[in-house]
Amino acid sequence: MKTAALALLLLQQSCAFAPFGVKNIRRNGVSSLSMSSALIVQNKGGGHGELGFQLAKNLSSNPKITSITILQDDACNDAKEPFASYGSDLPSDIKIIKASLGDDSMTAEALQTALGGDGVSFDYVWDNASKKPEGAGKAVIDCAKTWNPKLFTYVSSAGMYKPDDTTKFPMSEADTPIKTSSGQALFDAYAVECGLPLVSFRPQYIYGKKANKYDYVDWYFDRIVRDLPLPIPGDGTQKVSLTNSEDVASILASVLNDEDAAIKQRFFNCGSDNIYSYDEVAQLCATVAGKEAKIVHYDGDKFGKCAFPFRLTDFYVAPDMVKGKLGWAGAGNKLGDDMKWYYDGYKARSGDTKEVSISDDEKSACA
Repeated sequence: MKTAALALLLLQQSCAFAPFGVKNIRRNGVSSLSMSSALIVQNKGGGHGELGFQLAKNLSSNPKITSITILQDDACNDAKEPFASYGSDLPSDIKIIKASLGDDSMTAEALQTALGGDGVSFDYVWDNASKKPEGAGKAVIDCAKTWNPKLFTYVSSAGMYKPDDTTKFPMSEADTPIKTSSGQALFDAYAVECGLPLVSFRPQYIYGKKANKYDYVDWYFDRIVRDLPLPIPGDGTQKVSLTNSEDVASILASVLNDEDAAIKQRFFNCGSDNIYSYDEVAQLCATVAGKEAKIVHYDGDKFGKCAFPFRLTDFYVAPDMVKGKLGWAGAGNKLGDDMKWYYDGYKARSGDTKEVSISDDEKSACA
C-alpha cells in the first residue's frame, strides 16, 4: 500500500514539470485560496490522454476558476505528448502533482496527502483517469466526498452503450441500453451513492494535435499512402463521431455554464455535431494525401472487424443534450479541416514509412 510518506514524496518529486509544479500562485488577480479551485485527474495516456491538457487550457480562461491543479498519473511518458508540452504550453500557474493512479492499493488518505494534506480541497473536480471505483478511482471519490465540491465531472465512455434492434441513432442518453457491469457505470453508481454532484460525460473517438493514440485515422492513412485497399465492412455508410480533443474539452468545461442543469441531467453524450460515414472519412484522408481511396466493402457479418478501427454498424452520439441543457456552442473544429495538420503529423511520426501489417485485411478476403 502506498504510504502517506511515499505520497508526499510524489508531491515533492522533481520532474518535467518542476519549474511550476509546486508553486502557490494568484490567477487573474485572485488568491488561489479562494473558493474556485479546480482539480483535473489525468490518466497516463491513450484515447483520453490529451483531454486533461486541453481542459486545463480551456479552464485557465474561465472566470469561475481561480486555480488549477492537475493530478497526473506518474506512469505517463514525459517525453511524449501531451505531457511533453505541459511546461511550455500550459499557463505557468497551473500546479502539476504526480501520483500512482494505476495503483489498486491507493487509499483516500494517501491521495489526500499527495495533494497537499488535510487542508487541501477543490470546488470543481474533473476525473479523466478513473475506470472503476477501485484503487485510485475509489480514492478520488472518497476524497471528493470530504471536499463537498460544487461539481464532480467524470469522463466516462460511450463505449458502455449496448445498442439493440430498437436503438435509434444517434444514441441518446435517455434510452440507449448500457453495460451496467462496466467499470465506468460502476464508478458513476458509486459517486452517486456517495452523494457527489456527479456529471458524467460519454465521449467517443477522439483525435488531437497532441494526442498519443492515433489508431482510428491512422488505419486509413496506413493503407491510402501505400496504395492498398481499404477493407470497410458493410456498405460504408455507417456513421461515426470523430471529435477534436479541443471540442471535447469545451464540452467538459460547459458544466460551468449551468451547474444546476448539469447536475439535474447528470449524463451527457460527448461528441462533435459533425458526423461522417466510414467512406467519407476515407475520402477526406485520401484528398489530403493526394491519393485514391481504394475502398473495398466486405461482409462484416462473415469476416468480422478484422483490423477495421470502428464498429461494424452505426455507433455514434450527438451533442444535442449538452447544447440544449448547458449551452454548448458546438464543435469549433471539423475533421476535413483538421486532416491537413493530422496528415503532417502522421508523416512526422514516420507513419508513411513504418512497417504496416495487413494480415487482418487479408482475412476479410478484400486485399
